[in-house]
Amino acid sequence: MKKKLKLGLFGFGCVGQGLYHVLEETSGIKAEIKKICVKHPDKVRPIPADRFTYRKEDLLLDEQIDVIVELIDDADAAFTILKEALQHGKHVVTANKKMLAEHLEEIYHLQQRYNRSVLYEGAVCGSIPIIRNLEEYYDNDLISGIEGIFNGSTNYILTKVFEERKGYHEALRQAQELGFAESDPSLDVKGFDPKFKLAIAITHAFGVFVKPEHILNIGIDNIDALDLKFAQDNGYAIKLVARAVKAGNEVFGLVAPQFVERQHNLYPVRNEYNAVTVVGAFAERQLFVGKGAGSYPTGSAVLSDISALTYDYRYEYKKLTQGNTHRFSNEAYLEAFIRFDQPELVRMHDFEEFHSGYAANGHHYMTGLVSLEKLRSWAASAKVGIILTPKTRIVSYIEKNREQACSAA
Repeated sequence: MKKKLKLGLFGFGCVGQGLYHVLEETSGIKAEIKKICVKHPDKVRPIPADRFTYRKEDLLLDEQIDVIVELIDDADAAFTILKEALQHGKHVVTANKKMLAEHLEEIYHLQQRYNRSVLYEGAVCGSIPIIRNLEEYYDNDLISGIEGIFNGSTNYILTKVFEERKGYHEALRQAQELGFAESDPSLDVKGFDPKFKLAIAITHAFGVFVKPEHILNIGIDNIDALDLKFAQDNGYAIKLVARAVKAGNEVFGLVAPQFVERQHNLYPVRNEYNAVTVVGAFAERQLFVGKGAGSYPTGSAVLSDISALTYDYRYEYKKLTQGNTHRFSNEAYLEAFIRFDQPELVRMHDFEEFHSGYAANGHHYMTGLVSLEKLRSWAASAKVGIILTPKTRIVSYIEKNREQACSAA
């Protein structure tokens, strides 16, 4: 039965204001914001001052408030708010992907301990309802992989660079002005933001908790003019792609830029839009597309979680309870395009399989099958550029050894 909820809102930035406005304009949801807790008393805000407080206790200790909605930037403070809210018998809705990725296993156990829900659809891919779909539609499907564009800011930047020939820094500044980029742009352009989202999605897709530091992230900040020219000359786009696949009992995942051919389903996904492809044994390949950044798209996803709580909805984490023994691993290879200026930085023997290489105008290029750990070591250097090839796929050490054994036989 649908019930009326009173909300305590932490944060009134881009997403907080988006939620406020979509809630005001949506008559079908039985929920109202009772009080908003913010950090800076002197900041000018577009609604009356009596709606705000600067003390978290005014929300956490208010027995009339049913749900804490956490929409602040500080991941550590957000986790403290979440824990205290659950301890005081309140449900939590959050869009803080960094906090969730770093603490998801503990948050899972806190929900069981206090018998309260934590919902976070807005934390992964904005307006795309991917978490709910993984929980409900794909609950019994044998998912073999998920991949896509998980960050609207970098997709916006790459769209402007390719289609309007804008410079990287100009496109980044425009993304920030429009509210697409995070307050710390490195979270976006270095691939941390999509990595946090991928860690969360892996739990719901495969039933595996993975710490974000175990997932390799390579951003778009090291892409240079020659990479762009190579892509344009070959009819490719460049997309920052988050992917995870399951092979046997192992799950592999990473975030990295990739050359994308025109026929690829991610090629036409432009600007701040996100796209997620889910590959299942029964439903096969399905593509979800929607806005992944901005005030209203994320605010609407948060609102959908609030609406779900009026029906006492909670994540059941079904893949965790199906008796799987999957583990996350980095013991895999991918085919990558490597750019470098100094010959000693990259050698042919660094590749499991060397495919091609050439040098021009003082720059060196090599392509081949390379281990995730080698990619991680190269990614730490600003002097090495890494872009995955158009048809790259994750090949586990076990699968590669099997292929070699078959060839030898």
